Parts: sequence; C-alpha cells; structure tokens
Amino acid sequence: MADPWAFREAVGRWAAGGSCGRATELAAELGLRTAVLLEGPSDLAAVEAFAGLRGRDLGAEGVCVVPMGGAMSVGRYAGLLGPPGLGLRLTGLCDERERRYYERALRGARAPLPGFFVCAADLEDELIRALGTARVEGIIAAEGDLRAWETFLRQPAQHDRPRHPQLRRFLGTKKGRKIRYGRLLAESLDPANVPAPLDALLASL
Repeated sequence: MADPWAFREAVGRWAAGGSCGRATELAAELGLRTAVLLEGPSDLAAVEAFAGLRGRDLGAEGVCVVPMGGAMSVGRYAGLLGPPGLGLRLTGLCDERERRYYERALRGARAPLPGFFVCAADLEDELIRALGTARVEGIIAAEGDLRAWETFLRQPAQHDRPRHPQLRRFLGTKKGRKIRYGRLLAESLDPANVPAPLDALLASL
C-alpha cells in the first residue's frame, strides 16, 4: 500500500517540472479525493497532529495533506491537484496577508477560495493565541528549550516586545523548531478552545 509521504514527494517532483505519472498512480492507489494545501512542513505537522487528537485518520479518509514549500506555489499546486490536474477537491489554510493572491491563483485553477480557511497572521500565531503565552512557555520549558528561550529574550531586539510576538519569532529561529512545535502546540490544544481556521478545516474534510 502506498503512503502519503510517497505521494507528497511525487507531487513535489511534478511541481518542479517532472512527470505526473507517479503522482497519478499513487493518488489512485491511495483513493485520494481531497488535497489539503498548506504553506510548509510546520503547518503539516500541526494539522496532522490535530487530526490525530480528534481521532481522524486522514489517509484512510482519502485526504492527503500537502506542504507546498511556500504560499507563492499555490497556483502551481492547485493546477496540478485540482480540476485542471488530478481533479481532487482542494482545501487548506492561508494567511490573511496572502488572501488576495490565493483568490487569483485558485480562480485560475477553477478551485473555490471558500474551501480555504484564513489565519490572521499564520497558523503558529493562531496556536499561540489559543493556548496562551504562559502555556506555550511551559511547553518550551518541558521540551528542554528554556535556556534557548531565555537567551533569545536577552537579545536587544526583543526588549519591550509583547510576549506573543516574541514566542512566534522564537519558533522560527532554529531549523526544525517550527515543525516540532507545530506538532506540540496542536497536541496541547484544549478541545474547547481550538483556532477557528484549524477547527473549520478539519470539519470540512
């Protein structure tokens, strides 16, 4: 049985100018009906962790979550996976500042923007707001990153900044950190206080 990672890799090669053959084969083997387009791997980690928290097996439901390597790739991926390409239903997340770009790109791929759910800044911002800064700092400490966090806070650029943007910036200061914390923050969500875009995305699948 094929796995979603193989499909993601095949789509990545296709998006880079390769053949569509392997992606087409894997989509059929996996029984895919929906592609969730996300900006990058930290969003992927958060969405899959949250789906697991809700007891959902997206792969078994014919859903594949695809990181695009940047928001500017949405037109390319929507064309490959949506109506002009594999014919999958498209959904996903986008940031408010990129909403208009998504609207144009999705119109070009004959995919409706209402299938995409908008984050105020980005998904990390939504997760920090939902959890609260004290809870996020507790997760950082539990992960053994307290010293790195305290060192970060001593940087002159961080003086007098509110805690929320400090935390958001900290998550992006080391390779792989956003991916790891994307998963950890999503797994720590209170079921009664879930970011609206994330909740709506999962409910739509």
